[in-house]
This record gives sequence, structure tokens and C-alpha cells, in this order.
Amino acid sequence: MKIKTAMILFAHGARDPRWAQPFQRLQVMTQANLPEVKVELAFLEFMTPNLTDLVPQLIADGYEKIVVAPIFLGQGGHVLRDLPLMVNQLRVTYPTLELQQLEAAGEDALVLQAIRDYCVSSVIG
Repeated sequence: MKIKTAMILFAHGARDPRWAQPFQRLQVMTQANLPEVKVELAFLEFMTPNLTDLVPQLIADGYEKIVVAPIFLGQGGHVLRDLPLMVNQLRVTYPTLELQQLEAAGEDALVLQAIRDYCVSSVIG
């Protein structure tokens, strides 16, 4: 039997709801490429849902594995301190849940190359 899997794109959040638009587009794009995985957004602050509210909802819907993808450019304080504390507390609260935390998206070589390509193309047209 296949494990019911969800991915949470985890971002900082902002007071202005327009800030979330690129993340919402990323969610739609990711969902299109992972049709068997539920792709959701969660935020650290200012926006909902937050991670600790979303995970119990996913568990209630029968998800047994959750992958948390921090959509941050670097491994700053939120990714190095805040997120691991939340993930560890969720592991304690839900010991049967398979919970995986990825590194910050901006640490990935392909992400950096895409940003580089964007910068280069803006200069050379």
C-alpha cells in the first residue's frame, strides 16, 4: 500500500497578502508535477496556515508522510533554529508521522543556477 504523502512549502509570511502570490504560483506548479502528493503552503508568521496548525489537519486527512520544504533563500535563523524546533515538537506530538525537513531552497545548486540565469538574462537580454 502506498504511503499517503504531503509536501508543505514553508515560507516566512508577510503582512501584505500580495507577498504570497509567487508562493501560491509555486504551490500550483509543484502540485501539477506531483499529482499523487498533496502540496500545501504554510507560513512562519503573519499569514495562515502556520505549520503547527496545518500538520494536524493533514494527519486527520490520512497523510502519513510530510515533507517540509523551506522556501527560503538561505539557511538563516528561521531555518536553522525556528523550523527545527517546530519540526521536532511535531515529531514528539505525532511519533508515527514520517516528517522530513529539507534544506532551504536557496541552498540547492539548481535554484542558484536559475537565479543566476535570471540575473544574467536581465543584463544580456
